[in-house]
Formats: sequence, C-alpha cells, structure tokens
Amino acid sequence: MTLAPDTPRTDRSGRLLTDLAHVLRAHLRRTGHAPRPEQEAPPTPESALLRAMCHDMRSPLASLEALLRTLDRPVPDAGPDRGEVLDLARAQTAHLSSMLRTADATGGAERRGPVRRLLGDVVRASAAAAGLPAVRLTVAVQDRASDVSVGDARVQRILTNLLENAHRHGDGAPVLLTVTCRAGWVRLALTQDVAHPERLVQYLRRGAPPVDLTGLGLWSVQRHTQDLGGHVVWAVTDAGLTLTVALPDR
Repeated sequence: MTLAPDTPRTDRSGRLLTDLAHVLRAHLRRTGHAPRPEQEAPPTPESALLRAMCHDMRSPLASLEALLRTLDRPVPDAGPDRGEVLDLARAQTAHLSSMLRTADATGGAERRGPVRRLLGDVVRASAAAAGLPAVRLTVAVQDRASDVSVGDARVQRILTNLLENAHRHGDGAPVLLTVTCRAGWVRLALTQDVAHPERLVQYLRRGAPPVDLTGLGLWSVQRHTQDLGGHVVWAVTDAGLTLTVALPDR
C-alpha cells in the first residue's frame, strides 16, 4: 500500500467561501457590462400575414381534405348524405377564399401604382374584391370625393380590408360605406349593426398583429392608415358600429 505523508490538516472552508465570492463578483461585473440584446423589429403587415396564413389555413385545409376523402369512397346507408358533405366542402372553400381575399388586401399590392386613379374607381374595385354581396352593400360617395386622385395602393387595401371584415364578421348585416372629402381630409366611413362591436374595436388598439387572421384585416387598416399620415376612429350609435378612416388629401 501507499502511505501518504503525515501533513497537518487545515480548515479550507474559509478559503472556499472567499474564492466563491470572487467568482460571483467577477460574474456580476461581466453581466453588468454585457450589451443588451437588440429589440426585435416590429412585424410588418407582410410578415404578420404570412404567420397568420400558416396558422389559419391548416384547419380548413385539413377539413376539406377529409371531406374530399369521404366523397371518394362509397357511402354506406347509415353514413352522411353526399349533399350534406358537398355543402360542407363548399363552406370550407368559401372560407378559404375569404382568407385569400384578406391576404391579398393586407399585403398583396405595391405601395404605389404606375398611374394615379380616381377614388371612385378605387371604391368600386374594393367592393368587387371584398366578396361582399351587392344586396348587402350601400355606397354613398360625395361628388368631390369621387374625383380625388389616389396614387397609393394602400388606400385600396384599407377599403378592401374594411369591406372584407364586414363580410366575414358582420353576421349578414347590411353595410353602409360613406366616402367624403372636406377640409383636406378624405373620410371612409363604414357602418354596420354588429352584435359585439367591442370585439372588433380591440384590433384597432393593438400595436402588434394577431397570431391568426381574426382581426388581421383591421390591424392592417390601422397600420396602413398611420403610414399614410391618417387615423382611425370609431363610434357606436343606434345605427351600429361606424369605423372611420381619415386620410390627408395630398
């Protein structure tokens, strides 16, 4: 066996605590002078749109795929009626089409077009793109407002998003769109008698986009309006909820 030299025992606890204190102080000095992580840049409408589309389209696409598989195989007598399955498939397809219209209105156009357009033409194009049935939409455009020249594609995005939101979340209630131009400001006012206006207004107060397509259109309306130097206001009256987008007439 090996014999160790007979050395006197010493108390190491004091040295251990001292060394530990030195290590902690050095660590605190390093972390105190470490650079702070850079804040993440605010999301753009385009990046928010991509995230929302990936989130929202999974469920309806899976449902549509399951319905199509049901139509591919023979249906037993006790199974679902094929007409009912077709109706469900059409509903899912309409839902997907509505999502794509929101996507197109949120981030699918260049900021400035090659030519300037009249606001009256922009209103008509937005109404056609939103998918809102004509029987549910009343448009009142002041003569002077109709002739306002529009050189930014975001104006049509704003209008299309307003109308598409009314189509998707208005529970079939009629819509009144009023367009006026006074004192250097163009105002786009949409009125609809919705059941829970506070649920829609909350999306206009958010600084960050929602994680899905619910509210993304209204968030985009607010974002584009601010970028154009305007503002969005709302009011609840006997006629319903009125969302008004005010844009400077430049």
